[in-house]
Amino acid sequence: MDPTLDRTFAALADPTRRAILSLLLEDDMAVTDVAEPFEMSLAAVSKHLMILSRAGLISQEKRGRVKWCKLEPDAMRAASTWMKGFGQFKELDFDAFERFLEEEDLS
Repeated sequence: MDPTLDRTFAALADPTRRAILSLLLEDDMAVTDVAEPFEMSLAAVSKHLMILSRAGLISQEKRGRVKWCKLEPDAMRAASTWMKGFGQFKELDFDAFERFLEEEDLS
C-alpha cells in the first residue's frame, strides 16, 4: 500500500478528526476556533491537527500571532480514487470488504 494512503485513512479513522475536517469545509479557521466545539484541551486538538497535517489533509499557516488551518481537499483524491475501485459492485458487501482488507494486510 501507498504510505500516503495509509496516513490518509489513519487520519480519517478518528471521529474528532473527521469533525475537524467538516468544520474546515466552511472556511479557514484559527486553531482556537477549531478547538472551541470540542470538550478537550487545546493541546489535544493540536495533536489531532498535527495528524491531519502530516496526512496532508490540512495545512497550517501562522498569520501574526494566530495559527490558521486550511482544508486541503486534493489530499483525499488518492483515497477517493482507491475507494471508487470498489464502486463496480451494485451494493458493497462490507463483510467481504473487511475480509479483503485483512487479506491485503497479511500480504
